[in-house]
Amino acid sequence: MAKDSSFDIVSDVDMQEVDNAYQQTVRELAQRYDLKGSGASIEFSRKDGSFLVTAPSDFVASQVVDVLGSKLVRRGIDLSALRMDAPQPAAGMSVRQAGRMVQGIDADTAKRISKDIRDTKLKVKATIEGEKLRVSSASKDALQSVIAFLRDQDYGQPLQFTNYR
Repeated sequence: MAKDSSFDIVSDVDMQEVDNAYQQTVRELAQRYDLKGSGASIEFSRKDGSFLVTAPSDFVASQVVDVLGSKLVRRGIDLSALRMDAPQPAAGMSVRQAGRMVQGIDADTAKRISKDIRDTKLKVKATIEGEKLRVSSASKDALQSVIAFLRDQDYGQPLQFTNYR
């Protein structure tokens, strides 16, 4: 029997690059004339990949998020991995906006990806293994077709294809 080839579908973000983008955002907040002294700040927890933006208004909070987004893109991080909540009112007429970096593929998204792969009618098998999917087949061409198909789809988070063997 021929050996099956396989690859993994994962959704990982390089947290060191996210931390670098955060540091650059803090520096720009201190230097940019329209944000300097505005009371806007951003905090980052590397442990759980979460952000907290505090600003005097919704507009300033959106400016801080835009600066963060531009720094993330420049660092090669896909913006679909950043989930920002709606701004919430805070004390003293200010607003707070929380966000997080998406790590791993949740169960619902994994089931949706697996179903979409089955619907292609290719001779491949997709299995969910925790926060990743393993796709295997005897045909490497079928695996390439699945990768091409998934690159055209939008699942609301970046997907990477690893361990191709």
